[in-house]
Amino acid sequence: MEAFLKEFGDYYGYPDGPKNIQEIRDTEFKRLDKGVVYLDHAGSTLYSELQMEYIFKDFTSNVFGNPHSQSDISSATSDLIADARHQVLEYFNASPEDYSCLFTSGATAALKLVGETFPWTQDSNFLYTMENHNSVLGIREYALAQGASACAVDIEEAANQPGQLTNSGPSIKVKHRAVQMRNTSKLQKEESRGNAYNLFAFPSECNFSGLRFNLDLVKLMKENTETVLQGSPFSKSKRWMVLIDAAKGCATLPPDLSEYPADFVVLSFYKLFGYPTGLGALLVRNDAAKLLKKTYFSGGTVAASIADIDFVKRRERVEEFFEDGSASFLSIAAIRHGFKLLKSLTPSAIWMHTTSLSIYVKKKLQALRHGNGAAVCVLYGSENLELSSHKSGPTVTFNLKRPDGSWFGYLEVEKLASLSGIQLRTGCFCNPGACAKYLELSHSELRSNVEAGHICWDDNDVINGKPTGAVRVSFGYMSTFEDAKKFIDFIISSFASPPKKTGNGTVVSGRFPQLPSEDLESKESFPSHYLKSITVYPIKSCAGFSVIRWPLCRTGLLHDREWMVQGLTGEILTQKKVPEMSLIKTFIDLEEGLLSVESSRCEDKLHIRIKSDSYNPRNDEFDSHANILENRNEETRINRWFTNAIGRQCKLLRYSSSTSKDCLNRNKSPGLCRDLESNINFANEAQFLLISEESVADLNRRLEASTFPCPFHLTSFSFSLDKN
Repeated sequence: MEAFLKEFGDYYGYPDGPKNIQEIRDTEFKRLDKGVVYLDHAGSTLYSELQMEYIFKDFTSNVFGNPHSQSDISSATSDLIADARHQVLEYFNASPEDYSCLFTSGATAALKLVGETFPWTQDSNFLYTMENHNSVLGIREYALAQGASACAVDIEEAANQPGQLTNSGPSIKVKHRAVQMRNTSKLQKEESRGNAYNLFAFPSECNFSGLRFNLDLVKLMKENTETVLQGSPFSKSKRWMVLIDAAKGCATLPPDLSEYPADFVVLSFYKLFGYPTGLGALLVRNDAAKLLKKTYFSGGTVAASIADIDFVKRRERVEEFFEDGSASFLSIAAIRHGFKLLKSLTPSAIWMHTTSLSIYVKKKLQALRHGNGAAVCVLYGSENLELSSHKSGPTVTFNLKRPDGSWFGYLEVEKLASLSGIQLRTGCFCNPGACAKYLELSHSELRSNVEAGHICWDDNDVINGKPTGAVRVSFGYMSTFEDAKKFIDFIISSFASPPKKTGNGTVVSGRFPQLPSEDLESKESFPSHYLKSITVYPIKSCAGFSVIRWPLCRTGLLHDREWMVQGLTGEILTQKKVPEMSLIKTFIDLEEGLLSVESSRCEDKLHIRIKSDSYNPRNDEFDSHANILENRNEETRINRWFTNAIGRQCKLLRYSSSTSKDCLNRNKSPGLCRDLESNINFANEAQFLLISEESVADLNRRLEASTFPCPFHLTSFSFSLDKN
């Protein structure tokens, strides 16, 4: 802490604020005292308990009504909504003369509104930076459907020229990628390009890497297009409009719209102060709003309509024209308390506080080494680690490497972090362009990953030796040095490998060292721990059976958690939902190729052949890997047995069949199972669960010492070690 404050003491903890960071945590975030380290503020920040007290008091002391009425309560609610619009504009330093604030259900809905109402023509162009959220990329569908062109671009900025627009030349260049076009027969004529409206979209801060974009892009695209797009097919296009996705960046450095007059800015309020969710806004320049083409009308957006003839008169005010239906007036009433909180701290102080934490973490990760000298961490988008540069927000994105240079899967990091009470985010964060750019994934690799079954939010974190996503930690205004320190300590203890020595003096490094074959055969090479028992659970949440030895395959233990029981509505059934599943006993005879299942609720024992050719994909498969029996009679027999066993309609599904593989290196010496292409069947966490006898004994002691009666005592476990 002393070293941290020596470097960041002028920025950390709100030294000039009404409360310092410790007072904020002690009075407004007491729920975090339970050991939770929350590091996903880029996904959603946390609401203050004091903020919620103010909201609850407001809601219980006042009466709010539908603003589409003339009653006193409705009029008061309308005034409250108007005041909330003013607060949003004020936060972005936007004049009501120039901008209107439209409330939406979130930033995504605001982006959708721009996409569906923008005046696209076949001569229009939609340019967007590679580092954009999927919700921005979705606008591309509207553009392409109307015959417009779309193109991803990279921003190249000259060093040491912040804010410089023109002198010796522009400091920012836009480099285009492949042009996308569905109307391949269209020919853009020079004279028609000047009449079409074009849209350029970029985030104020990349939600993948935390990279902050130079807001000079706004003026460059609107005033100096031909120069900044020089050499591209879009350099002759005129009438550019600019959209800023401020959902991530506005929590710390909101764009100043008086200086950077973007046409559209979108945001979600839960990113700012945690509550309310389901509410966002579109800030639109009033002159740009006049160009948008809205088709649908609804209650609240019309001045008059006639039901049986084609007649409608729309309202003229921008907010009334675009906001369909009744406003979410209770959520809107709540945001003023959030803005009160931000105003007391100030966005600039929040930025300095949060960014000091992210730079501290980046420097620690960057310096981290394994015992053999290899780097532990690869950071993305963190070239400049000076707080004064304003180049990066309070986000740290990275992947971890083993001592041998192979990757730790981000899922492993996330699972271990959760066990340590640390909540972070993994994957691509709905930003496929930034993900592919920083991870250096080619189009062929991305397509190959999809064909291999990889989709957003799945468990395929490493494919063909390359990560498919990353780990992200991000800080909020209530984050502390202790949060950052606990995270760094977790990374060091879980993933950084010190040098080690085996019994014969061989020095190895890493959590998974590659030992010579003679060391693998020597008992002196390892500590005095040994595998005592193995339990295989063929059917998820049903009882398993113990064995002395068992084959390994790419999914772990052969046939382990290879089957699962599914309800008729598609939900996975487990003991948490159906305790009767614990009464189902299983056993596999590998020589006979049979899975035997029995239950006290069923008279007959069930036998299922486990040969792989008895299972084939069908249209009603659970997912891309879950198969059911091809033989309808066999399927009916099995499903009826399980229905009787658990007392509810269900069916048995099987993961793709396992294939046993020896854990040998190319030279036929014993190796590590991680060298194989690995998957998990229906396991929650990973291929293996390792439990020590001492841990089970400790749990039993706690149960016995508990003041609550406990009817059971743990005596069996999947794996066990005899010490520690």
